[in-house]
Amino acid sequence: MILNLALILGFQLTGEVLGRALALPVPGPVIGMGLLLAAFLLVPGLAARMLVTTQGLLAHLSLLFVPAGVGVISHAEALGQTGPALLTALVLSTALALVAGALTFVGLARLTGSKGTEA
Repeated sequence: MILNLALILGFQLTGEVLGRALALPVPGPVIGMGLLLAAFLLVPGLAARMLVTTQGLLAHLSLLFVPAGVGVISHAEALGQTGPALLTALVLSTALALVAGALTFVGLARLTGSKGTEA
């Protein structure tokens, strides 16, 4: 498990270094995630080996949102001033993300020719 966490952090660090060194407009963690995906595709057993570790991280992902919640509460007066604009941006961006995800799913389903299973 520790080796798996080290691999994840190593890919994130590599992405950060590449992103900053090449002045790319893509965040370093996204580059690292792409590199990790490439490693999963190139090394057959790597994804299966890291499955338990990644499921553990995802199960506790909500803990990462605690600092953001504290930040929101500590800046409540600024939130009161810009609340309607923030709420509008939040609702619209969520709706757009859902639409983009659904369209991507439909496009990939058509591209691969897979049919949805009906219950």
